[in-house]
Amino acid sequence: MKKNPKTNVNRRHFLKSSSKLAAAGAVLSQIPIERVAHAAVGDTVSVALVGCGGRGSGAANQIMNTKGNTRLVAVADVNPEKAKRSVANLKKQHGVKVDILEDKIFGGLDGYKKAIDSGADLVVIATPPGFKPQQFEYAVKAGKHVFCEKPVASDAPGVRRFLEANEIAKKKNLMVGIGLQRRHEERYIENIKRLHDGAIGDINLMRVYWNGRGIWFRNRTPDQSEMAYQCNNWYHFIWASGDQICEQHIHNLDVGNWVMQGYPVMANGMGGGEERMDGDRSKSQIFDHTFVEYTYANGHKMYSQGRHLGGNATFGHVAEYAHGSKGVCKLASSINPFDGDPIRIVGKGGGHQQEQHDLIETLAKGDIYNEGDYGAKATFTAILGREACYSGRVLKWDDLLKKGHNYCPGIDEWTMDTDPPAMKGEDGKYSVPQPGKWNPLV
Repeated sequence: MKKNPKTNVNRRHFLKSSSKLAAAGAVLSQIPIERVAHAAVGDTVSVALVGCGGRGSGAANQIMNTKGNTRLVAVADVNPEKAKRSVANLKKQHGVKVDILEDKIFGGLDGYKKAIDSGADLVVIATPPGFKPQQFEYAVKAGKHVFCEKPVASDAPGVRRFLEANEIAKKKNLMVGIGLQRRHEERYIENIKRLHDGAIGDINLMRVYWNGRGIWFRNRTPDQSEMAYQCNNWYHFIWASGDQICEQHIHNLDVGNWVMQGYPVMANGMGGGEERMDGDRSKSQIFDHTFVEYTYANGHKMYSQGRHLGGNATFGHVAEYAHGSKGVCKLASSINPFDGDPIRIVGKGGGHQQEQHDLIETLAKGDIYNEGDYGAKATFTAILGREACYSGRVLKWDDLLKKGHNYCPGIDEWTMDTDPPAMKGEDGKYSVPQPGKWNPLV
């Protein structure tokens, strides 16, 4: 995002400028767009969907809700029946825009290759994070534009692989959109511009929260292999989801980095998982709560809370707060100067739809933008915090990125009959990293 020169911000200036915002212009003006020769799209943007769960099907739906002439031409999911259901539901909503024959619906762990090779211009990747680096790499090498949901990996080797593939995407001038939708919301863009312009002075602290209830779980069926079971319950396994701090809390961490205009250099944290699935470690191995202290290069801090437990009996909150020398801000709601009246943030939300409006509109103009680097670094911010909680150590960004544990060894050779990295022990339980014992570095 472009930095803005420091200016004095007062309530009158804020209200005057806010009244002039146009939704599309406000968003697109913040995206570094390049007009260059790249993998061309014609009058119709053809789309392949890889990962047909709620977020993947949702992204496909939102792409077809744009003003662009879009067609869904292929889908892939580890479960081919889920892929068929997604196609049927999308076809009900969009009719001829869903142009898929039976032979363009693919299953299995290698189905993504067939969908990507189906001739689409744009590939939507919305699979469990552990699989995304290999799928993104394959799509980029095939010369495809990509929209990849967050997070883009579950471990340090995956982040490195994604970043390396994104360098290829840049050289090929390919569009790379990332599903950190707050970056496309008018209210966040306007709010953070105000903060960077000095609305609350020098920002020295961020507080970010994703405290909510538990998550879904799907019972094992008699015919499932262990790989199929874990893919169906991917959120509950570190290799697949990266834990709650990666899968959901990444949104808040990304806003913190955006406000701080950088990435943390180290982190320490604490957490545990005694209440996840009522403590039943035969079903889940991830934590149910984390707390992380991130430190930036200038010594400023970001405090992070993530929790999945307790239902309505516990403090539920999803939000970000910035603290500065001249005030406090709740993103993207209000700015509260120490001296002066509170300033209400105005502007649209709806980032999931807006990010697809921006992507298709930009492609239709023959332009591109690339969000891959900050998508990968937002992911790694979450991984850094997770590993600090798992290990109980103070971890440095550079050390972990270079030497972090590989949670998905040999993933390119996996099949549905491969034993996944997390297997039950003799006690019938999945292992859980223990602070003071877990070594996150190799």
